[in-house]
Amino acid sequence: MASKALVTGGAGFIGSTLVDRLLAEGWRVDVVDDLSTGNLANLTDARSQTGRRFSFHRMDIRSPGIVDLIVHRRPDAVFHLAAQADVRVSVARPTFDAEVNVIGSLNVFEGCVAAGVRKVAFASSGGTIYGTPETIPTTEAHPQRPESPYGVAKKAVGDYLHYYREVRGLEYSALALANVYGPRQDPSGEAGVVSIFASRLLAHERPVIFGDGKQTRDFVYVDDVVDAFVRAAEKGGGLLMNVGTGVETSVQALFDIMARLTGFKEPARYEPPRVGELARSAIDPGRAGIHLGWKPWTSIEEGLARTVEHFKAARASSR
Repeated sequence: MASKALVTGGAGFIGSTLVDRLLAEGWRVDVVDDLSTGNLANLTDARSQTGRRFSFHRMDIRSPGIVDLIVHRRPDAVFHLAAQADVRVSVARPTFDAEVNVIGSLNVFEGCVAAGVRKVAFASSGGTIYGTPETIPTTEAHPQRPESPYGVAKKAVGDYLHYYREVRGLEYSALALANVYGPRQDPSGEAGVVSIFASRLLAHERPVIFGDGKQTRDFVYVDDVVDAFVRAAEKGGGLLMNVGTGVETSVQALFDIMARLTGFKEPARYEPPRVGELARSAIDPGRAGIHLGWKPWTSIEEGLARTVEHFKAARASSR
């Protein structure tokens, strides 16, 4: 069993939740994050660890220094979550997106090869690499025809991982994530609609729904996603695996549940649909079930309730 991990993007929403899980299971953990979107507050519990089981390194993965750091720390497993994750930014600044998501990833992989890392688990994107889905829920056999620079970059990194495995001997698993939500998600960033809705509803403001609200997404709870990453440290070598629920939830249904959880009585505000937004999206997690022994266990109701409670507590503590 691997015992030493390095998590890129470990101060982010998903990354910090993964760090807490790894530490709870006895791993020693290094976090690399440039704090451009991550937050040290997410690592409060991790930083309180005694016995040198946790260390934080502020670094941009675009820096060649990441290679030296990985070689110096010699992790058994690398969880690569650092990314430019805003699709809109990728459209406006495709070169910047590629610098972070492609060149940054190559730096990480070069470090992994040089350090003899046993396994890389990479956060891919189930919502963008397939493009407009021809079948729902979408399986990994679906053609990858991404329609944003962000999706193109995630696809390219998957292709690079195949090269690194076949030619350079670096084992990997790529996890194509659905719409991840839960505590610590930043409502001011490229967040998901869940954190944006939670923030607005608890402030007694009407959230905006773009379009008629019938568009669907596959919402998967962050703890379930983290469980898939931990399993991928040992299983699923050389595979792309969807990590989602396979269930479509409409944005309107999401609003209705969250309005009920927060006691919000007014309707949402409706604005024209955003250009290029998918009408439907859900990914089939069957392959992850076979190869990781993973399945989502948190219902949308339970996950939303936990998320709302987190945002309530955060609001109360900031007053």
